[in-house]
Amino acid sequence: MGELQEYSSISIVQEITPLSPQRPDENDRDAWKMFWIARKQGWRTEPEISIERQQELEARRAITPQLEKGIYPFKDFKLNRADVEWLLATHDNGRGPVDANDASQRARSGLDLRGADLCNVDLSNLPLAHLRGGPDHSERLTATLEQREMASCHLRGANLRHTHLERASLGMADLRETNLRYAHLEEAFLFRGHFEGAYLYDTHLDGATLRHAFFDVTTTFHNTTLGSAYTHTARLANINWGGVNLLQIDWDSIKILGDELEARQKGSIDGQVKNTEDMLEDYRVAIQANRQLAVTLQSQGLNEDAARFAYRAQILQKDASLDQMMMPGLTHKQRLHAFQKWFFSAFLYWISGYGYKPGRSFLCYFLAITGFATIYYLLGRSIGPALSPIGCFVLSMTSFHGRGFFPSGNIPLDNPITVLAAIEALFGLIIEATFIATLTKRLFNH
Repeated sequence: MGELQEYSSISIVQEITPLSPQRPDENDRDAWKMFWIARKQGWRTEPEISIERQQELEARRAITPQLEKGIYPFKDFKLNRADVEWLLATHDNGRGPVDANDASQRARSGLDLRGADLCNVDLSNLPLAHLRGGPDHSERLTATLEQREMASCHLRGANLRHTHLERASLGMADLRETNLRYAHLEEAFLFRGHFEGAYLYDTHLDGATLRHAFFDVTTTFHNTTLGSAYTHTARLANINWGGVNLLQIDWDSIKILGDELEARQKGSIDGQVKNTEDMLEDYRVAIQANRQLAVTLQSQGLNEDAARFAYRAQILQKDASLDQMMMPGLTHKQRLHAFQKWFFSAFLYWISGYGYKPGRSFLCYFLAITGFATIYYLLGRSIGPALSPIGCFVLSMTSFHGRGFFPSGNIPLDNPITVLAAIEALFGLIIEATFIATLTKRLFNH
């Protein structure tokens, strides 16, 4: 009876706690894949590295980074996939890799591989979210160019297919000739990254910082996403496009660049409240980003997309003038100058959308004719001479174009209707001149 109870207890324990899988033979790669799946580390494919290699990597990981001297745990150290897998599995005292889909882990740091040599290494499908592979945003502002170069990760020719690199810091990283097919680089910091010869197929770059990045004609874009609608779009200021074909990017889905979203935020990337000077600088960068992209798209025949970003640049210029007008410490002359810039820009925005919204000119024309015709009708009823509704519209249209006439012939020049007709003629002249100028700009890209 006692033996039966003991056997039952063992069976229950085995059902609750399955036996750990046995370590496979060193050369049985398929068995190792099954081994890692059983250990809930399905992203691992390589046999586990030796104890000696583990000790070597652990000793290097203990090195304290020193930005000023360019000292990093794996600086100029060659790593292979098995090394990276072990580092991920033991990262953060055994907590493992960062899960980009877990909001509670957004503050976690990923592996510190700054300066590491990962050239031609297969890193496909690895969870490398929040990777530290180069200078981040704050370090870019404080470090010298030499210090930033020493921190950059070497990934030339690496296979990053399906790799998760969300919010990775890869400033100035060498990503030339990399396979980035289906890679996840959402919100990654890729400032001055090199993508010459890289293969971007269905690559996710939503919200990524690509400012000053380098591309060339050997870079391949295919169904790459840079963001969608009005949120979570990439920052593209001062990119060196280098003749890369941009036809494969869905520009229709991007309404506002990430540069503009950043300019309109009250706080900076670091979470600090922006002062007016910083806000104006962000506006300047956003204006530049939209204009540069518009020129590049137009050079490749994407005129409609180019027009949209050129239009956004004009709107940003208007809003920047308004913020500048409210800056503290300005003289009255400076504030007046800023107001004049804003008012003229706002007038063009309302009248014709800077030439990119010609329908507004026709709407403005209709409203002006109808408005003045209504006033003519009311004045005629109150002080005379009375005009019919059709007569008021005819008078309004001819006055608007500077050809006003008065059939009765006995309306003195100081009559309110005559004065109003002269005002309408001046207003019509301004509207016509604005319409012709903006329409010419829109049709002939001047």
